[in-house]
Amino acid sequence: MLFREKTKEVSVGGVKLGGGNPIRIQSMTNTKTEDVEATVAQILRLEKAGCEIIRCTVPTLEAAKAIAEIKKQIHIPLVADIHFDYRMAIAAMENGADKIRINPGNIGSIDRIKAVVDVAKERNIPIRVGVNSGSLEKPLIEKYGGVTAEGIVESALEKVKIIEDLGYDNLVISIKSSDVMMCVKAHDILADKTIYPLHVGITEAGTVQSGNIKSAIGLGLILNRGIGDTIRVSLTGDPVEEIKSAKLILRTLGLRKGGIEVVSCPTCGRTQIDLIGLAQKVEKMVEDYPLDIKVAVMGCVVNGPGEAREADIGIAGGIGEGLLIKGESIRKVPEGELLDALKYELEHWSE
Repeated sequence: MLFREKTKEVSVGGVKLGGGNPIRIQSMTNTKTEDVEATVAQILRLEKAGCEIIRCTVPTLEAAKAIAEIKKQIHIPLVADIHFDYRMAIAAMENGADKIRINPGNIGSIDRIKAVVDVAKERNIPIRVGVNSGSLEKPLIEKYGGVTAEGIVESALEKVKIIEDLGYDNLVISIKSSDVMMCVKAHDILADKTIYPLHVGITEAGTVQSGNIKSAIGLGLILNRGIGDTIRVSLTGDPVEEIKSAKLILRTLGLRKGGIEVVSCPTCGRTQIDLIGLAQKVEKMVEDYPLDIKVAVMGCVVNGPGEAREADIGIAGGIGEGLLIKGESIRKVPEGELLDALKYELEHWSE
């Protein structure tokens, strides 16, 4: 199996994928790309959250032309997502797209694919070859008796070969399915058959709640095998949530450091403070601090003090108050002042 350290290195607008580089976090805008102001505003929010590569759909010539203006106002590479019309791929590249995402199977004739590849080759723009289980070709469905991991991989490699035969190998591959275990199996198979960096995600994962669970399981299994060079957590909702989830998945797997990790107890009948509300407020508050630490928010005196001491800083709840703990108890704080007390400690962390 080819692990991420050995995949081919590809540069997307200066951000390097594969070859042992850090796993990059991606998202996709859900604005109309033609609406430059709204699209830029969303991308800037995503940048602040930690997005490293952004993808925008390009269904029209107006959207392709908008890329040039969008690029002037953002700070991360932009990938143009193309379906069906090869002219949109060419126009997107001419307007500054750092990478294009296509499925050669829905672009059309070999001449049209060649026209796209020629422009990519001329400008040294990477092509992401994307295949989804939902668009698997009928012959492969018949060959394997349905939509299968084997069929998805064969489809992707067929598309890659088309581009390789046109003399281009600046490629990234993505194979996605909403079936988590099928997706995991497909990546296991693909990692034995290609040197290209892999973009990993569970497509159509669902809402923030269900999509996070499916993505955490699927991405966790794939990434923990040493497979995957860049990821997207696909959620139905604000794309900023995708970035938060991706960062947490990578941190949990030990594949990325940075950012505050919040741990909190599930609460029980011993809890004497509004721990649920406090934990939610803490989780929101710490997003603004670039610290690589663990914060514990615990509800009672049974396990709370011990758990809080294991973290870099923590709160252990009592009756209408809590202990602020930083290796040892610092002081007792009234319940209504716990959040401010924690905020003060974070703001003065390096002092």
